[in-house]
Amino acid sequence: MSDEHVQAVIDLNARSIIRVTRAAAPWLERQGGFVINTTSIAARNGAAGGAMIYAAAEGFVSTITKGHAEELIGKKIRVNAVSPGVIATPFRERYTDAAPLEAIRKTIPIARIGTAEECVGAYLFLASEALSAYVVGQVLEVNGGQLMP
Repeated sequence: MSDEHVQAVIDLNARSIIRVTRAAAPWLERQGGFVINTTSIAARNGAAGGAMIYAAAEGFVSTITKGHAEELIGKKIRVNAVSPGVIATPFRERYTDAAPLEAIRKTIPIARIGTAEECVGAYLFLASEALSAYVVGQVLEVNGGQLMP
C-alpha cells in the first residue's frame, strides 16, 4: 500500500480522535461530560490482508481511549469506546465479497452479521450518566460473541 493510503487511514481513524477530543475537552471541562470513541474488533484481532493498517489505527483508538480516560477524568470527562464487530454497512457491502463474509459469519456465535442499530444501545449506555457514571476507560465490545475478552 502507498504511503498516501497509510496516511489517509491513520488520519481518518486515529488522528481524528486526538483532534476531536482536543477540541471538545475545553467545552466538556466546563460542565462535565463524556467522549465515546468508536474502535473496531479489528483492533483486537489484527484484521487480515490490506486491512492491517486499519486494524493498527483502531488499536490506537482503543489505547488512546484508555489514556484519555485517565487524563480527563480529573476534569469530570468520562472517556470510553464502543467496538463493533462485523456490522452490515454500505462500506462492508461494497468492499467484502459474499464468500469471505460468509466465512466470517461462521465465526460469530450468534450466527449472523450485526446491524448498526444493534450498536446504538452501547452508545446510549455510555452516554447516560444514570447508567454508566462509574464506567471509565472501557472498550465495550458489540460483536455477537465473536470476541469474548
